[in-house]
Amino acid sequence: MSEANPYAKFLDGRALDTILAATPGEIGRLILAIGAEKENSAPAPGKWSPAEIIAHLADCELVFGFRLRQTLAENAPTIQPFDQDKWAATYMGVPAKQALEVFSTLRGWNLRLIGQALPEAANRPVTHPERGTMTFLTLVETMAGHDLNHLLQLKKLAQ
Repeated sequence: MSEANPYAKFLDGRALDTILAATPGEIGRLILAIGAEKENSAPAPGKWSPAEIIAHLADCELVFGFRLRQTLAENAPTIQPFDQDKWAATYMGVPAKQALEVFSTLRGWNLRLIGQALPEAANRPVTHPERGTMTFLTLVETMAGHDLNHLLQLKKLAQ
């Protein structure tokens, strides 16, 4: 794992494609456990509700998809960071089910691309202005670690 991946500490030794493919189903199970009455309730001031976490994952899947494609299509591109809190300002009232549908569809599309690209594209370079030089594989590792981080949050909210 690379220092360029702030979510590396969440990786648990499973194959990256296994983690990525399992996430939509895990989210679905956790949303059922949380329940419709709590899906829009923030656990504390300034924290995201379960539905907002899933909306964030959907937005991130869109961003990751673009970054993956940019890394494959361009020579050593620089990717654009984004302010997740500013993006989250649009999440209030988004139904968890809708966010999950968007996330699941985008994840399926991205998994198809990743499956076609790896292992050949693993070392294609990309630069993140805040994290430095990364590779296509680092992006995939970041996706998986990011999933596991937010799944932990959802698991705590489901208890």
